[in-house]
Amino acid sequence: MRILSIALLAVKILSAGTLLCAASAAYARPDTRAMTCAQAQTLIKSHHAVVLTTGPDTYDRFVRQFGNECDWPEVPISTAVPAKDGECRVYRCEEPVDLPN
Repeated sequence: MRILSIALLAVKILSAGTLLCAASAAYARPDTRAMTCAQAQTLIKSHHAVVLTTGPDTYDRFVRQFGNECDWPEVPISTAVPAKDGECRVYRCEEPVDLPN
């Protein structure tokens, strides 16, 4: 009887571990290098703001050009990210550069 309860506990632990691994894979950041530019831009527009992987150890939050996803005083600034079909222009929040008068 004790062996049966230990085996049942082991099965529950393994099942929980499997579910955790599956859940973390589902929430992995999309990678711009695996998407076309149009796919990346559509993803950003549909979610208004999204964190995307842009390289082996890099990621950033990208936003729509027109919207209120940036905190003041930041504004959407155009930047380039790598995409499957070349360089892709998207927007991220940055403070505007003050130019001299």
